[in-house]
Amino acid sequence: MKYLDEFSDPVLARKLVDQIHATVTQPWAMMEVCGGQTHTIVRHGIDQLLPDGVEMIHGPGCPVCVTPLEVIDKALEIASQPGVIFCSFGDMLRVPGSGRDLFRVKSEGGDVRVVYSPLDALRVAQQNPDKQVVFFGIGFETTAPPNAMTVYQAKKLGIPNFSLLVSHVRVPPAIEAIMQSPSCRVQGFLAAGHVCSVMGTAEYPELADKYGVPIVVTGFEPLDILAGILRTVSQLEQGEHVVENAYRRAVRDEGNPAAKAMLADVFETTDRAWRGIGMIPQSGWRLSERYREYDAEYRFQVRDIDTQESTVCRSGEVLQGLIKPHECSAFGTLCTPRNPLGATMVSSEGACAAYYLYRRLQTPAPAEAVATSG
Repeated sequence: MKYLDEFSDPVLARKLVDQIHATVTQPWAMMEVCGGQTHTIVRHGIDQLLPDGVEMIHGPGCPVCVTPLEVIDKALEIASQPGVIFCSFGDMLRVPGSGRDLFRVKSEGGDVRVVYSPLDALRVAQQNPDKQVVFFGIGFETTAPPNAMTVYQAKKLGIPNFSLLVSHVRVPPAIEAIMQSPSCRVQGFLAAGHVCSVMGTAEYPELADKYGVPIVVTGFEPLDILAGILRTVSQLEQGEHVVENAYRRAVRDEGNPAAKAMLADVFETTDRAWRGIGMIPQSGWRLSERYREYDAEYRFQVRDIDTQESTVCRSGEVLQGLIKPHECSAFGTLCTPRNPLGATMVSSEGACAAYYLYRRLQTPAPAEAVATSG
């Protein structure tokens, strides 16, 4: 990508790190609410370059990871039925349900297909009118507009054999749930730039005021993250708590009006369970009444499936920022990318996967030692 190297410039990165060190006078804890940002932080050792006492808490920003177990089991039930073509992005196929995953369903004869766009699934439905085609629609506000557009197109074109299994979640209610937790240590947030590119920043000032936390909209490259951290600690040091947009090359305060209009037409807000966290009021979307006929939960009558989370996997605590991945006794032993116990080890944006991939197998070294090594 043109100009991408500019956002990884080591000289500029060192200047930002030095500015952060010069600004900080006391310990602070902030949370990034995006799995892509988590991977950037861990891959480049950004958290290890920060001043002593300044902690990055990894939040529930991985859409695959927060998809609840009951929805995975609903997907498995639907995909196992005869006459169904179940379409999904590839990262969902290895997410474990209660007893198996979509790869297992495929190996047992289920027609499970990896697609690269929900519109690909709609084309599959057009090409297979004698089959029921289901697309697994998960994710935050970022992936919701194309899924909404696909359902809109299915209705407009009169494609009756297409449906959507919906597990969309919204970031602002999750931030509120985190701040309301008795164990919350978060003092500031790095907000996900791609979410804000769709929804804008209008929902965040109320949260910043209500909980006294700075919220800085941040990108995904190393310099984006460091600039976001600098702005956040600067606010914390000055006793401020406002919303800042540090990702103006991609985010407008009003967001994307066309995408928001499509979401308002096709979806309606609903209470949504988050894997490992529990129910968060009004934190998700479901298909609105006028598009309910395309809702796979209703079409296949799987709305009443209930499940129990694993007692060994501590991914819920990881998603809440209560522990780091290597603090789970199963991490790297019973739970690996090849044999995952939870979604945080499967997803390309999961915190456990990041810690395993970049060999964060124990507590990080002190910042000073890392900053001067090599």
